[in-house]
Amino acid sequence: MRKKDVLIMLVTLIVEGIITYLIASFFSVRFIEIMFFVGFAIACGIFYLSSSGGPMARYNEVQVTAQTGIIHKSEGFTTKKGPIFLASVLFCLIGLVFFLLLIAEIIPPSAK
Repeated sequence: MRKKDVLIMLVTLIVEGIITYLIASFFSVRFIEIMFFVGFAIACGIFYLSSSGGPMARYNEVQVTAQTGIIHKSEGFTTKKGPIFLASVLFCLIGLVFFLLLIAEIIPPSAK
């Protein structure tokens, strides 16, 4: 990996950590309790926004074909797996490990 990609991944992990902290503070839960869910939501959002040629593209092609009568060549499904997506998946996997440790009660529940 290039240094630029590593830096982008670190910044992404920090931003996701800040977002998770803010959400955890708002809902008064521990950081590690929602880390997996926030990471999963962000990873899914990045995957959706970085992909092309999916169901929405096909729907738009059908609409244009119906209105104009011109048949367009269908675009294949592609996605970019860049450093931001990989960092989000890493954040999600780390959150999953912590979540499983919470469920197994290896990490004790909060003392509230």
